[in-house]
Amino acid sequence: WQTQSQREKGAELIFRGKQYIEAIRLYQLKTPGKFPETLEELVDEKCIRRLYRDPMTPHGEWNIIIPYQRGTLSGRRGRQSRPESRRRPGQAGTTEQESFQKVYIVPLKALSSVDNPAIIGVVSSSAKKTFKIYLNESSYDRWLFFYGMDPQNMPEIVNFGQEEKD
Repeated sequence: WQTQSQREKGAELIFRGKQYIEAIRLYQLKTPGKFPETLEELVDEKCIRRLYRDPMTPHGEWNIIIPYQRGTLSGRRGRQSRPESRRRPGQAGTTEQESFQKVYIVPLKALSSVDNPAIIGVVSSSAKKTFKIYLNESSYDRWLFFYGMDPQNMPEIVNFGQEEKD
């Protein structure tokens, strides 16, 4: 019974994660060049009907994926900064998506300590091992759902509070 329950929650995690990817895509169409600073902006802009909970945790809070930039942590908020990214070859027109080489994973509660967060996606905060391998990952906190995701070229992950590698 527990195995079946975990499998169902895993399938729900994938569904909900993809809903956030689509919501951020719609947000990009409405506000080109800008990403939401809060998940609530996705509801306010009518990009998603409601905010979904992380099905893998009792508290339901996601970890947030933002583009990695040096000096991301700050106590202040100011101008919107453009995330570091690169374009994928073969994409043209207004459907181009950004492909991120490095992402920063921030707990939802710590998002206020990030200067100008540009939310590109969500990831479960559960480090529990999975029964299913998804995008070559076997723990829920490694199943990334973000705008511009290229399953063949997944980004390097930097977790909140992790020391920067030089």
